[in-house]
Formats: sequence, C-alpha cells, structure tokens
Amino acid sequence: MLWRKGLLFAIGLQPLLWVVWLSVNNGLGPDPGKSLVLFSGDWALRFLLLALLVSPIKRWTGVGEVLRYRRMLGLYAFFYATIHLVAVFTYLLGWSVGFFFEEFSERPYMALGVLSWLIMLPLAITSNQSMIRILRKKWKRLHQLVYMAGILACAHFIWLVRSDYMDATIYALILTIALTDRAVVALKRWPINPFSSTS
Repeated sequence: MLWRKGLLFAIGLQPLLWVVWLSVNNGLGPDPGKSLVLFSGDWALRFLLLALLVSPIKRWTGVGEVLRYRRMLGLYAFFYATIHLVAVFTYLLGWSVGFFFEEFSERPYMALGVLSWLIMLPLAITSNQSMIRILRKKWKRLHQLVYMAGILACAHFIWLVRSDYMDATIYALILTIALTDRAVVALKRWPINPFSSTS
C-alpha cells in the first residue's frame, strides 16, 4: 500500500516537473507567465475533481482502499491551485493592490477562483490525522465544503473559456456526477422521505 501512495505522489509531481522542463527549455510559448497560469489552473481543477470522484468510485466498485488516496489528491489540488494563484498575482497582476481590485471588478470569474482557494486553504491545513482527532465531527462538516470549492473552481474555469468548450464540458460533467452521487447518498440518509405521502 505504501508503494502505491509513493507512486501517486510521483505521478502528482509530473505536471510540475513538466512545466519546469518547459520553462528551462523555452517551451512555454511567447507568454510564459500566462502559460503557467493556465497550466497550473488546469491541473488544480483536475486534481480537485479526481478527489471528488474518490467517494463515488468507492461506492460503485466497493473498493474501500481508494479512500486512502483522496487526501493526497486534495492536497495536490491545493498545491497546484496555490501555484496558480501566485502565478496570477505575479504575472497578471504584478502584486498591485489597485490593479487587483480593478481586475476583480472587470473579471468577476477571478473572485470565484480566489474563493475556491480560500475554501481549500482550511481543508488543506486540517487534512492531517491530528486535526481529525481535534475537530472530530466538525472535521467532516468542514471538509464537505470541498463540494463548494469544486463548484466555484469549475464555474471559474467555464467563465473564462472563450472558444473551445470541450474541457469545460468534461469538467462540468465530472463535477455533476460527483455532486449527484453525493445528493443521492444524502437523500438515502434523510430520516423522512420527502416524496412519500402520509395519511
């Protein structure tokens, strides 16, 4: 089991190693900063959606072991989202507070991305076993916010797409599957069936 986590850890680093290699070899195109922003944002969303799919996959297949990898997928989502956020502030906003608020007013989708990162921040901080023991039942309620982070991140991506909607459609479909599965589970646990009639 340990070697599988090690393999997943190595796989999760591949996008970072790839973009570093491209950067060193002038492979990021005429606007490297923008390329890094898009690249890191794509991988942040991919890892976040993979983390959201873990529970449905466990329920569909009955393989409980997949739950062991959800934390690492979520941490990689936060890792690449942080790179994405730093790249945006560095290459697009120049760490200018005035420009920051100006861009937010003109591009509301940026606010969705920042909100998604802010939601993931406490989830990443509390992802260790010590915080699980400290928070207990509150931990699970806190980490259910990952669904809101997924919705905001997906909306952020879809909003900024200008032409090719293929990736956006795939991401939205994956998010819909994850949310639908969660809704079905929640309804099954509901103490009273809201659709039943009483006499």
